[in-house]
Amino acid sequence: MDDNSASRNMQQLTDNDIPAIARRINRPIVLVGLMGTGKSTVGRKLAAMIDKDFVDADEAIEDAAQLSIAEMFAQYGEPYFRDGERRVIARLMDERSGVIATGGGAFINDETRALILDQGIAVWIDCEIDILVERTARKNTRPLLRDGDPKEILTKLHKEREPFYSQAPIRVNSKNGPHHETAMAIIEAIDRWL
Repeated sequence: MDDNSASRNMQQLTDNDIPAIARRINRPIVLVGLMGTGKSTVGRKLAAMIDKDFVDADEAIEDAAQLSIAEMFAQYGEPYFRDGERRVIARLMDERSGVIATGGGAFINDETRALILDQGIAVWIDCEIDILVERTARKNTRPLLRDGDPKEILTKLHKEREPFYSQAPIRVNSKNGPHHETAMAIIEAIDRWL
């Protein structure tokens, strides 16, 4: 679908339609995509719009480990982090959380991806690399961006991870604009998908 038809569809969806769509959602909505696409911010907005709870998987992982993600990467390495991430996402899926924002690498793990595809509604939030560079520059909490040029790293990650992200049945593009628009695009796409 092109951006114009997406805009037309978004305009057709009214606030009165959202509760009816929300009632049809019977599994967690799991947001996947690269860091900086807006999974957490859009996820909070989306959850509020459909009157469901929101969980940021990265925050749940930090709570469970009592360490920041950067500390986990530094002290134990990425494989340790990914194992904890897989277990926390499995728990969140089991709890039937309404909207779950995952870390950028979560959907790459075969077990995690299979679980999300089987028990959730996977939504890939995609974004132009230049926008990702701008957004991720706002915080220095991204371990994968610390050792090199962020644009090169994000471009490489996008290329490597696209085959995994593209397995999500729903894909929306995040642009520089109100998060409300991206959340509405997700609701409209889920409505078509259900």
